Amino acid sequence: MIELDFLAVLAEWPALLRGAAFTLGLSAFAAVIGVALGIACGWVRAWGPKPLAWGVATYVELIRNTPFIVQLFFIFFGLPSLGLRLSPEVSSVIAMVVNLGAYAGEIVRAGIEGTPRGQIEAARSLALDEAQVFIRVVLPPSLGRVWPALVSQIVIVMLGSAVCGQISAQELSYAANLIQSRNFRAFEAYLIAAGIYLLLAIGVRQALNWLGPRWIFGRMPGSGR
Repeated sequence: MIELDFLAVLAEWPALLRGAAFTLGLSAFAAVIGVALGIACGWVRAWGPKPLAWGVATYVELIRNTPFIVQLFFIFFGLPSLGLRLSPEVSSVIAMVVNLGAYAGEIVRAGIEGTPRGQIEAARSLALDEAQVFIRVVLPPSLGRVWPALVSQIVIVMLGSAVCGQISAQELSYAANLIQSRNFRAFEAYLIAAGIYLLLAIGVRQALNWLGPRWIFGRMPGSGR
């Protein structure tokens, strides 16, 4: 008869808590930089000069058509061959930013291209320069249109951070693996870790859906809020 012992795993709650906190911190840092990179890429794809747009398109297609774990391993294991050695934490952040930036770029581009042309021409008729038109008129409603998709992508990247434990970044899956290696309760350890990931995903989604219209695109000039 199979006997489950969840208490043996929960007794290691400090490790689980540290892993969950590390996952959240890693994801928050990557989300801020990754979304900023995505906005820049979206602008280049929609409004930028053609040569630069081709370069960004190459980056986007390369990242979107290769596995995240390969990108992570390339940064952590591959770059040292070129003389660039990075810590597991820095490698994880870079990989997550690069991955999120590519996907966010396409999401933001869809929002930008959905802006009515008349709205842009009206802004230009008010003698706003191109930067002001983009920041004040185009970007806020564009983010509002694509915010749910952007939030979903941030959550996906956060969940994908579980593979960062493979390079010894001490996130949640690393903590679960460490616990099961001590007490051999793999089923219980990974089931509890899965439950924590589920709670994190729901919490992050709810928080971002609340924050977006109130403190991010809702506070931008031209948002009308």
